Amino acid sequence: METSQLQLIQTLIVLGFIAVSKIVLRSLVNGIMKKFHFALERKRIISKIINFFLILVGFVFIAAIWGVKPQQFTVFITSILTVLGVAFFAQWSILSNISASLILFFNHPVRIGAYIKILDKEYPIEGFVDNISLFFTYIKTDEGNLVSIPNNIVLQKTIQLSDELHDAPRKFDI
Repeated sequence: METSQLQLIQTLIVLGFIAVSKIVLRSLVNGIMKKFHFALERKRIISKIINFFLILVGFVFIAAIWGVKPQQFTVFITSILTVLGVAFFAQWSILSNISASLILFFNHPVRIGAYIKILDKEYPIEGFVDNISLFFTYIKTDEGNLVSIPNNIVLQKTIQLSDELHDAPRKFDI
């Protein structure tokens, strides 16, 4: 068997492993979603993060299969990480928002459709949680305004969940 045929077979095996891993991880996330009654938007966030890491792992394995020399690969990866490090240092909140979205997904009582009050002296916000994305939590106020708050700020602020009835209907139960 030629080297290129062997490399092609190994690449297909890696792609198959990634596909199976994606299916297994999706079923695990679905199980967590059902167990804790998470909203669908949280599933989308976690799916995007899982897909990113699976693609990254696949890229590393396929590069190794096709003979990228470790020195070349190391230089390439360190160059990419250096550029990303400078970019993330300039926008450190990107990493903290992604981390905060994971914490909000797995271990925070705020859910889409919940009526919350953010207890802040300078700018208190009260309304229904409309959406929780990878970077922002969106709150629909009683006046109908849509307010976006970075996820890392949501974790830092004191939040009061309310079961009181309000004018606006809930999308989901808490």
